[in-house]
Amino acid sequence: MATIKDVAKIAGVTVTTVSRVLNDRGYISDATRKKVHDAMEELDYKPNELARSLFRKKSNIIGLIIPNVSHPFFAELSNYIEYYAYKEGYKILLCNSYQDSVKEKGYIEMLKRNQVDGIIMGSHTLETSEYINTNLPIVAIDRNLSDKIPFITCDNYHGGVLATNLLINKGCKKLAHISGPLEINTPVNKRYQAFIDVTREKNIEGIVIEAKLDTFEGYKKIVFKLFQDHPDIDGIFASSDIIAASIINVAHYLGKKITEDLKIVGYDDISTASLIVPTLTTIKQPIEYMGKLAIEILIKQMEKEQVNLENVLPINLIERMTT
Repeated sequence: MATIKDVAKIAGVTVTTVSRVLNDRGYISDATRKKVHDAMEELDYKPNELARSLFRKKSNIIGLIIPNVSHPFFAELSNYIEYYAYKEGYKILLCNSYQDSVKEKGYIEMLKRNQVDGIIMGSHTLETSEYINTNLPIVAIDRNLSDKIPFITCDNYHGGVLATNLLINKGCKKLAHISGPLEINTPVNKRYQAFIDVTREKNIEGIVIEAKLDTFEGYKKIVFKLFQDHPDIDGIFASSDIIAASIINVAHYLGKKITEDLKIVGYDDISTASLIVPTLTTIKQPIEYMGKLAIEILIKQMEKEQVNLENVLPINLIERMTT
C-alpha cells in the first residue's frame, strides 16, 4: 500500500508539501499541486481520513440523530439534511434512536469519538445536560433544549388552530385529536394545546388520544380502539400524515365514508399525502427548508457566527379530499 512518502518521492517534493496539499494549508503553486495529485493517482494513494481530520480538527461529518428513519416525516427531513450537507462539503452519519434514551446516549458518545463537526438532534429523550456537555455545535429539531442551543420548529399552535377550525367549519360535531407523545415538553405539543383551546372555545366535544411514535400497524390499532369507544366521531385531527393515513385505512375497513361520515386533517404534508386515496387535507410544514436551515445554522456555529436560537417557520393549510 502506497504511503505519503511514496507520493512525495514520485512527485519530487517533500512529505510536508504533500501534507499541505492534502489538508489545503498554506500556499501551494498549481504546478506543485498537480504533481502531487498526479502522483497520488499513479500510486492509487488514499489519504487516511481519520488522521487528516485529527490534523485539521475537522472531519466534515455531521451526526444526525432521529427517532426512526422509516417514519415518512423523518425520512424526508433526513433526505434534505443530507442533500444540503453534501452541497456544503459535509457527509451525514445517521443514527436511529427509536426514542431509546440509552441508545441515544450511546450514539452521542459515538459521534464525539468519531470527531464529527456538529450534531443535528431530531430525537429527544435525554436530559438537557447530556446535550450541553458534548461541547459540539448542535441544532435541535422541534425541541427547545436550553437557552444556548438553537432549535428549528414550525408554528405548531397556528397549525392546530387551522386544522381544528376547519373540521368545525365543515360541520363536525364530535372531534378527536391523535397526538404524538406528550410526556416530553416539545413545541409539537402546541398542536394538542390548540385543539383543546379551540374545541373548548367553540363548545365542541373533543377527545385526545396520545400515540407513541409507532408503526403504521400500531397506529391502526389505536384508531380501531378510538372508533370502538367513540363510534360517533365525525372529525379527526391527526398529528402526522402517517397517522392520518392509518385513519383512512381503518375507516375504509369499517365502512365509514370520507367525507360524508368522517373528515380528516393530517400534519406535515409528506410527499405521499397527495397520493393517498382520498388525497389528504393536511398542515404543510416546510420540510425541505427545515433541513436546509439546520445545515446553515450548524455551519454558522462551526464558524463562530451568531445564530438565532429560536427559529419558528410558517405553516400552510393544504385542503384536499378528506375534508
